[in-house]
Amino acid sequence: MMEQRQGSGGGNGRDGAGGPGNRDGQQPGGGAPVGGPGGRRFGTKIEKAQDVRGTLRRLLGYLRPHRVVLAVAAVLVVASTLLDLAGPYLNGVAIDRFIVERDVAGLARIVLLMLGVYLVVWALRVALARLMVNMVQKVMRTMREQLFGHLQTLSLAFFDQHPHGDLMSRLTNDLDALGRLLAQNVTDLIGGLLSLVGIVVMMFSINFWLALGSMFVFPLMLWFTGWVGKRTRQGFRDFQMRTGQLNGELEEIFSGQRVIIAFGQEGTTLSKFDRVNEETRDVGIRAQTYATLIPPLMGIFSNANIAILAGLGGWMVIRGWATVGTILTFYNYSRRFAGPLRQLGDLYNQIQSALAGAERVFELLDQQPEILEAPNAIVLDKVKGDVVFDHVDFSYVPDVPVIKDMSFYAEPGKTMALVGPTGAGKTTMINLLSRFYDIQGGSIRIDGVELRDYNKASLRRKLGVVLQDTFLFSESVMENIRYGRLDATDDEVIAAATLANADQFIRRLPQGYQTELSERGSNLSQGQRQLLAIARAILADPGILILDEATSSVDTRTEQHIQEALLRLMKGRTSFVIAHRLSTIREADRILVIDNGEIIERGTHDELLAQQGFYHHLYMSQFRGQGVAEA
Repeated sequence: MMEQRQGSGGGNGRDGAGGPGNRDGQQPGGGAPVGGPGGRRFGTKIEKAQDVRGTLRRLLGYLRPHRVVLAVAAVLVVASTLLDLAGPYLNGVAIDRFIVERDVAGLARIVLLMLGVYLVVWALRVALARLMVNMVQKVMRTMREQLFGHLQTLSLAFFDQHPHGDLMSRLTNDLDALGRLLAQNVTDLIGGLLSLVGIVVMMFSINFWLALGSMFVFPLMLWFTGWVGKRTRQGFRDFQMRTGQLNGELEEIFSGQRVIIAFGQEGTTLSKFDRVNEETRDVGIRAQTYATLIPPLMGIFSNANIAILAGLGGWMVIRGWATVGTILTFYNYSRRFAGPLRQLGDLYNQIQSALAGAERVFELLDQQPEILEAPNAIVLDKVKGDVVFDHVDFSYVPDVPVIKDMSFYAEPGKTMALVGPTGAGKTTMINLLSRFYDIQGGSIRIDGVELRDYNKASLRRKLGVVLQDTFLFSESVMENIRYGRLDATDDEVIAAATLANADQFIRRLPQGYQTELSERGSNLSQGQRQLLAIARAILADPGILILDEATSSVDTRTEQHIQEALLRLMKGRTSFVIAHRLSTIREADRILVIDNGEIIERGTHDELLAQQGFYHHLYMSQFRGQGVAEA
């Protein structure tokens, strides 16, 4: 069971497990606040976002299970659109047949008919909106589950190389835009197109020449919509990419606020944020500028069409070729004709934005896990703790080796300590043993079985990790400890906390085990968080234990409590201990001295001191001036 992976994505400035900022001195991401290898940002690589047809096909796949609902929605759209088109026609009839003829009874009947038609249209549209909202929320739930579930299958390297703010933006902003597309834009688009076709049919069926005159500006409208749309779509894609980067910047700033304040870097942070914010603003201005071109120019085209209709229609009335009611009908249809066109122009922008978001979501879904499960993976049930590294080679970046031809054997139930300078490769060894990354050469075996032949989930359940920077959830103390084994009873949780020397301080908390922790457990001290992490690992009962700088950030008294808890936890388990305080590993069964990705010394504490080598130098440099003997 993996105790934790680190917090929210920022490196911790040390040889830490899982932090992207410093993996044993190798930084694929260049240490950038947001971005991946070489400083390339995740959002920029979206060339395949040009595949609109492919995106639409994939969207249809999510809608296919709701075919019946979509069919009903289509009927409602068609019915409401056709009934809505009856209004202008009835208006013209009212003028020509009843107003001109002064037929009050007939006028009253047709007015009631018009009111009934508009009432039915309103009811149909309310029903359509309710139907679509219910369906779309089900689709969104499916997509969120699929996207979040897919993220859980991706390797730690993926999260190291991609800004968390951008991933959150895809899960929220992009999916929200897609939801609006499906709930409103699609039905509006279909209704708008039907309105246009219906208006054209009605106008030509009433008067051919007036209809032909009304169509004069239509090609110009279509050309302009297409020209602006191409530029708008690219603008919205860039804007959403920048928004993801801005979210990543905010996420990092909030996570590191304590450090920012401690070093008085508020001004620098503000300048940095302003720069990213200005870039987002500039891209947003470009996108919105193109988007806002369509409505006013559509208004100009519409007014031009009305002017043509007024001139041609007036001339035809004078000639006796048309009636006043017919002209009024055409006037209303022309105004409605411009309405759907303007709406389609607006919808085009919104649809482009939503499609850009959908493409970003699908790009994430297309990410393939780097750590793959073997076809017939072995479920690791019981662990003896026999661990072998056999000529292992590994690098985060091609041609930049981090682990070089490393071999060692850890006996079951023994404690192996890993020491060496920061960036030597110690935490990388733990990451490989946990199979956060796959090796490029050699073999790692547990109980004689190659690591890649094990089921990943069962393997990690048998590994217990206690890190220096403990991650705690915003839940109760009880639930944070229970995270080690979710089916544990309250008594088992309390027993684990007692073994970890955590029970006393927990009971002094305001609500004891039910005390709610703040984000990352910031309302506890470092030592208290560490004891909860140990209790979590005890509850998980792992076969192999990994301790990564578990006591380096606490005072001597707290360290003593933690060491007592760790000794209980390590009893009978194969344990790997990474420590900078060499005094904490004097009793280790075996010590490996790591430097530059290689084992340069190995032996017990006394044996290594006797060698007068690298370990002796590290040990003496820590205790020089403290009157500590060499042995």
